Amino acid sequence: MTQIFGYSIPVPPWLALSIFIGGWVALSFFISDLFDRYIRRWAEKTKTRFDKLLVETLHGPLLIFLLLIGGRIALGAAELPPKMARFATVGVSLATAFVLIYAGVKFYHGFLMEYGQRYEPIKPSLGILDLLGKALIILIGLLLTLDSLSISITPLLTTLGIGGLAVALAFRDTLANFFAGLYILADRPVRVGDYIKLEGGPEGYVHSIGWRSTRIRTLPNNIVVMPNSKVSESIITNYFLPERRMALLLNISVSYASDPRRVEKILIEEATRAASEVEGLLADPAPFVRFIPGFGDSSLNFTLICQVREFVDQYFVQHELRHRILERFKKEGVEIPFPQRTVHLRTEGN
Repeated sequence: MTQIFGYSIPVPPWLALSIFIGGWVALSFFISDLFDRYIRRWAEKTKTRFDKLLVETLHGPLLIFLLLIGGRIALGAAELPPKMARFATVGVSLATAFVLIYAGVKFYHGFLMEYGQRYEPIKPSLGILDLLGKALIILIGLLLTLDSLSISITPLLTTLGIGGLAVALAFRDTLANFFAGLYILADRPVRVGDYIKLEGGPEGYVHSIGWRSTRIRTLPNNIVVMPNSKVSESIITNYFLPERRMALLLNISVSYASDPRRVEKILIEEATRAASEVEGLLADPAPFVRFIPGFGDSSLNFTLICQVREFVDQYFVQHELRHRILERFKKEGVEIPFPQRTVHLRTEGN
């Protein structure tokens, strides 16, 4: 007779246990096969990626987890010596914890690779985020496993705390740059590809944002490496936010003998014509002129306002507009003055 869960079964203990283990293994493989046939097929038909990640995460560990549950049940039903039962229980618990940790690490990696690739600013830091996330999951899993086995984790936590403080002090600057990099990635004051200018620092295109530094490619095509802590503390002008298009203000001066209305008309005509011919100059919104700053010492001063596609386009656009405006002024007889001063000479006796 065999006692299982308080019931007497007229079979030898080894045979009853073998039947149970064999039946549970068959049932585990059957459930795993059903999971592969129906749940995975259903997930492949859905539009979302999250359920696919979850199913792929459970694909391998599910069978092992079911087998471990059967092992735990068998240990509870079988009459084993106390030491052997304790040893077997600890082994099954550790195996279950490792399977769950493996599943968590696998899901985190898949989630980060799937959604992190879509988030352009954090692409350069996917490697370090993947490593740190896996390490954190493994550490938390091991601590919970030890606690579930009635092993005190207080000394370990104390050691980790002291060690963490020592590491933080030793790598203070590195950690400051790392967390500043996380802030830049989360708050997104700058993005890879943006044209920025740092107060008292370089300006150029953001080449990459790493876990320690941000690389800026300047217009002469050089790379400036800035620590993330410096970038996060600087006043940043981002010429690509809220959009790449920006206004170009071009100052033009003419003599006081010129008709202001006629000058405005000439400037608008030339800018409008150039919008369809000059690369980077936008026709919408249309260019316009303001009689600002107005009356100068030797000239009437106007400001031509037009829109360019992005920051660096302004240089070629200014070049072309100045050529066209100068040629048109010469053709129309509009004079561009030069500074004049009247000097009165006093002779002795007058």
